[in-house]
Amino acid sequence: MHVRIAVKRYLPKSFLGRSIMIIIMPLILLQVVSTWVFYDRHWNTITRRLADSVAGEIGLVIDAMGKFKQQENVNWLTGSAADLGLFFTFKEGEILPNAPQPQVTGGGILDTRLANAMRERVRRPFHIDTWSHDRLVQMKVQVPDGVMEIFVPRERLFSSTTYIFVMWMVGTSLLLFAIATMFMRNQVRPIRRLADAVDNFGKGRDVPDFRPEGATEIRRAAAAFERMRGRINNALTQRTEMLAGVSHDLRTPLTRMKLQLEMLGDARGVEDLKEDLREMEVMVEEFLAFARGEGTEEAVESNLDEIVATVARSASADGRDVVAKTDGDMKILIRPNAIRRCITNLVVNAVTHATAVEIGASRRGTLVEITVDDDGPGIPEEEREAVFKPFYRLDPSRNPGTGGTGLGLSIARDLARGSGGEVTLEDSPLGGLRATIKLPV
Repeated sequence: MHVRIAVKRYLPKSFLGRSIMIIIMPLILLQVVSTWVFYDRHWNTITRRLADSVAGEIGLVIDAMGKFKQQENVNWLTGSAADLGLFFTFKEGEILPNAPQPQVTGGGILDTRLANAMRERVRRPFHIDTWSHDRLVQMKVQVPDGVMEIFVPRERLFSSTTYIFVMWMVGTSLLLFAIATMFMRNQVRPIRRLADAVDNFGKGRDVPDFRPEGATEIRRAAAAFERMRGRINNALTQRTEMLAGVSHDLRTPLTRMKLQLEMLGDARGVEDLKEDLREMEVMVEEFLAFARGEGTEEAVESNLDEIVATVARSASADGRDVVAKTDGDMKILIRPNAIRRCITNLVVNAVTHATAVEIGASRRGTLVEITVDDDGPGIPEEEREAVFKPFYRLDPSRNPGTGGTGLGLSIARDLARGSGGEVTLEDSPLGGLRATIKLPV
């Protein structure tokens, strides 16, 4: 389990990164396997055969020199060997050093194969130096009268196809990787556009230029999103139209009832009926405002400083102590009327139960936080989620003068969520309640 968590920590997080990893990992494994097979089989075999050929020719020339007594024959033999790329020089009287002088200077497959071939074909003490010269390999062989020094072109012992193979393999892999990355970026782009469209729609912003594109599966997802967006917009439009009719139908009988009560004069119970009628009007307006929301308003770039200041001035008009504080750049893309109404509902709820209220707004990374603090009695922690339910009131008396209709917080959260945000409640530094609106930038 711990190993899986450690591995996931280093894996790419994006779809593009994981897709590229899926492409490049088999490519790397193929390169490793191919290189291993090439070096273990092809290069090893070719090097062994070339080393055996050179060592056999050296052994043949040295044996023949031992049999020829005339200098002319020796010169002819060394000249013939030079035509094969073997350059012999005899150093009379020299002796190869014994241990600790190694038989091979350097290391690697070339040195190993050449040393094995010399032991099998020449069968004399020898010394090999493959590193002192760039284009030649130096070998010294002990003969009875001295040391025979031989220079062999490196190309006779080394196959250049090795580097060509590696370069072609790496070059074609990089080219294929670049082509695959380009195609994968084109495949990922529609997914990103779909994600942006869903995110903007969730924040209440319009996405007029969005259209399905990309692979079949991505087009199906985009088409499903378009159908869902259409159904949601139709539902919002139908709800708004229905509520407009309900508003008209409810207000007409309420108006008639008010006129009839006015005609009754000061009859017994008229004032109580008028009070009930006013309460009914408030409840109807609050309910319509809650159900209607601000779903049809377009999101525009707005200055949150001005909205907060306007709400604070309105709440301070009746002598309430309401202070507004903002920090940083407050220009964001929002539905201004919806957010103004959301803040107003929270401020009205605060001034109803407190004497001092502070409104703050600041940026927090990708969010803008708007806080409404008060010094009132607050709300018990176990009730802070329940108060967002429509018509839920902490005061069980149902008296609107002591707690309203129970829709203010519900409307505030509904408006915030319509813009992709959220409203939460917690303890305030002023001693009362803090309501926080979090909106995405």
